[in-house]
Amino acid sequence: MQISGAQMVIEALIAEEVEVVFGYPGGAIMNVYDAIYQQNSFQHILTRHEQAAVHAAEGYAKASGRVGVAMITSGPGFTNAVTGIADAYMDSVPLVVISGQVPMSLIGTDAFQEIDAVGISRPCTKHNYLVTDAKDLPRVLKEAFYLARTGRPGPVHVDIPKDVTAQIALFDYSKEVELETYKPTIKGNVRQIKKAVDAIAHAKRPLLYLGGGVISSGASDLVREFSTAMNIPAVETFMARGTLHHSDPLLISMLGMHGSYAANMAMSETDLVIGLGARFDDRVTGKISEFAKNAQIIHVDIDPASISKLVNAHFPIVGDVKNVLETLIPLAKEQVDPSRYAPWIKTIANFNKLHPLGYTEGTDRLKPQWVVQRIGQILGDGANISTDVGQHQMWTAQFYPFSRPRQWNSSGGLGTMGYGFPAAIGVKRADKGRVSINITGDGSILMNIQELMTAVEYDLPVINVILNNNFLGMVRQWQTMFYDKRHSSTDLSIQPDFVKLAESFGGVGYRVTTKEEFDAALHDAIEKNVVAIIDVAVERFENVLPMVPAGGSLFNMMLEYKDK
Repeated sequence: MQISGAQMVIEALIAEEVEVVFGYPGGAIMNVYDAIYQQNSFQHILTRHEQAAVHAAEGYAKASGRVGVAMITSGPGFTNAVTGIADAYMDSVPLVVISGQVPMSLIGTDAFQEIDAVGISRPCTKHNYLVTDAKDLPRVLKEAFYLARTGRPGPVHVDIPKDVTAQIALFDYSKEVELETYKPTIKGNVRQIKKAVDAIAHAKRPLLYLGGGVISSGASDLVREFSTAMNIPAVETFMARGTLHHSDPLLISMLGMHGSYAANMAMSETDLVIGLGARFDDRVTGKISEFAKNAQIIHVDIDPASISKLVNAHFPIVGDVKNVLETLIPLAKEQVDPSRYAPWIKTIANFNKLHPLGYTEGTDRLKPQWVVQRIGQILGDGANISTDVGQHQMWTAQFYPFSRPRQWNSSGGLGTMGYGFPAAIGVKRADKGRVSINITGDGSILMNIQELMTAVEYDLPVINVILNNNFLGMVRQWQTMFYDKRHSSTDLSIQPDFVKLAESFGGVGYRVTTKEEFDAALHDAIEKNVVAIIDVAVERFENVLPMVPAGGSLFNMMLEYKDK
């Protein structure tokens, strides 16, 4: 077909079986939006901010396992989207972000709404393109989707000048992608896998260390099989919540800066770390020299650059976690005696008894941990849980009873406030059959509050539960503990009326101060199936515990904080 560059974008999205695009139009991308208007193969959702468009595409991608798509214009349209792109890069989320650019003749002239989008996106994308001829668009778009979803997933940026979207050229999408310098290793080296199995068979205190790559590769079922068959306990990173069912007796908990005592002690006492799809992030390892210092390390990851980047791997295995486990599990079943780990499991049980993850009930405001647990009791597997960033995020990771992969959706590596609500919109679009809950804070929710309009317009009922402590809670916690209570610019006592705010956008608002009121509000929001805000007054000075101070060792946790 001889068609315009703008039409090529549409045809490529159709060929990739894209069902929804999140975006915001502008001058440089107008030709493409005109082509969107004339098609009915996929839905376009107009967010109210470009950052939100990318976060919504992230939420959709995380919940569905498919490539998310966002579309934006040049200049400030693109710079507004950079936070979302960087967030996706840090958390290995497969996205294709298509941006408009000023015409070729104006590039480099400081034209209206010109910005070097490719230069800006280079450090925070898996790959990026500036398309200078419409004949290249079919190849570039096909490569973009291929790169986004293969190997270690990530965002790919395609920048298209306005005149290129108007050019007429041949559209041929039939050619297979062939990239000389991009050949991700999918299957692990069998010799290395055999060595790893031998190490497992001889270990006394092995520990599964599960990262977000397990979710990305679709390996959760195999991990469950492996853990159960081998009788090996497991810890999950923040990004891996839901890999194992919350009731699994071999799941210890989340580890890291705000991990449980048992999980962090298990990592400190293990003699063999079996790292699957994890990158040994600083929030997990704490002080590197003290991290699992008595253990050998098996590290399975599809990204060779991640292996031994921070912690030296004794048994490095480059490959997709799912494929590696398909080879490893039969070998392990032949060689490993699961009963040999019984004493180790008993030790971990003692860690749990010594300092179980919990909290004390409050006498004034509700405890935020109770709110999270109560949502889990009422909805359980029937909800997909998103969060913003802060204390509420950590309480959710600690206390929600996750039961399946892709149930949990949050900003990990970049820690982006304002992520939760638009991401929850994307999650709802991907999984309309489950309730989409965004657990947020009174600071985070205001960063993309305008997306109430998006959720209402497109009938994507997200329930926002605000754990309202009138503070930028996590920063306040650090100021309390490490800055002698100098609460600089963290008091949020002056706030909007969140109930009226929700109603002004066409949603429903609830103000909650008691357990009974919370139950009634949540049940009502679920029954009405509407966009909602539940503003919950929670204990102002509650801290997230346990806590490993920055740069500290995992075994040196703050288990309580006594006000001086």
